[in-house]
Amino acid sequence: MKIIHIISGGMDSVTLLYDLIKQGHEVKCLSFNYGQRHKKELESAHLTCAKLNVQHDVIDITSVTSFISNSALTGDVDVPQGHYEEENMKLTVVPSRNTIMLSIANGYAVNIEYDAVSTAVHAGDHAIYPDCRPIFIDRLQKVFEINNFKPVQLLAPYLNIDKAGIVKKGLELGVDYNLSWTCYRGHDIACGKCGSCQERLESFNKNGVEDPLDYETRELLPKQ
Repeated sequence: MKIIHIISGGMDSVTLLYDLIKQGHEVKCLSFNYGQRHKKELESAHLTCAKLNVQHDVIDITSVTSFISNSALTGDVDVPQGHYEEENMKLTVVPSRNTIMLSIANGYAVNIEYDAVSTAVHAGDHAIYPDCRPIFIDRLQKVFEINNFKPVQLLAPYLNIDKAGIVKKGLELGVDYNLSWTCYRGHDIACGKCGSCQERLESFNKNGVEDPLDYETRELLPKQ
């Protein structure tokens, strides 16, 4: 199968890229600069794609940043600290982010006659992010079947597994997690305090493996 894979540079999308290649698919990768404060993830995406010899393109959509700025990732709101399922993590929701990115990837797939678009949304995202939930993927898949002359599949194989399950799969695949980036704060070193860092640290901990990234702190915070 020929697949356009959306790679953020985070551990989920990086793991899925390894997974797709292992399965023998032909893959091209897309990343998006949407004005996120953690642009370091784009460098991570580039390094992973270069290591795996996969074509990688970054699409600049920063012209829309001011229109989707009601988020800690794209606006002036501070990135919240704490457990990733806490209510304040909703501040990290970027309005319609996945809708925008997946739609562009869909157009690209149609344009170059690829079969599918893949995304690494997972069960751990469901509590906070509406556009990572099964109903969203299901409805968008139906759109992808009718919005062009050629239907495009929407693949979300990690939809029903959590981040710890993704780490488990990644370790089996030999993923180089040192090249991935998860922290939302955009510092040179991962903060270890934001919900994204906490979820990542917890996931490695559940697998009995130390995360290879450097952190300002590795303390796991209790859920409030």
